[in-house]
Amino acid sequence: MFDADVTIRRLLPPDACIYRDIRLEALLTSPEAFSSAYEAESAEPLEWFASRLQRAAVFGAFERSDLLGVAGFFKQQGRKEAHKGGLWGMYVRSRARNTGIGRRLAAAVIDYASQRVELIQLSVVSGNEPARRLYAGLGFVEYGIEKNALKHDGRYWDEVLMAKPLMTDRADGS
Repeated sequence: MFDADVTIRRLLPPDACIYRDIRLEALLTSPEAFSSAYEAESAEPLEWFASRLQRAAVFGAFERSDLLGVAGFFKQQGRKEAHKGGLWGMYVRSRARNTGIGRRLAAAVIDYASQRVELIQLSVVSGNEPARRLYAGLGFVEYGIEKNALKHDGRYWDEVLMAKPLMTDRADGS
């Protein structure tokens, strides 16, 4: 339905307004899926979202000027963890789900990450079977469950931990 007309590109600070809109929608409609909360981020000024887009690699799926979904990448800091990165903040608006947009966003993050890290990790709420299938189809492997990872409105949510190796040829031969 959408796929042929959708473009994926990195969001930049001038996209802060549309990024803020979709991010707050995600936090409001799927609070169990994100470690942040709508109440916290909705209080932030637009400049906060622009700064996030300046610092982080966040990709958006667009149909013309309509932002349909987002997914971000971060690289771990510190010498001993700099080989790892994470896919975060994945959200596709309900009207664009099951159209391949989530797959394309995740693939854009994986492609970007493959030039920067050896391993990409993510966590997904244990009951989100469509997301787990999507990530497994892209080569992510489940390696653990964090029990009670998030708590929202008195309810606990477990998160499934997943990882995908990106660089298989190591310089040291191991």
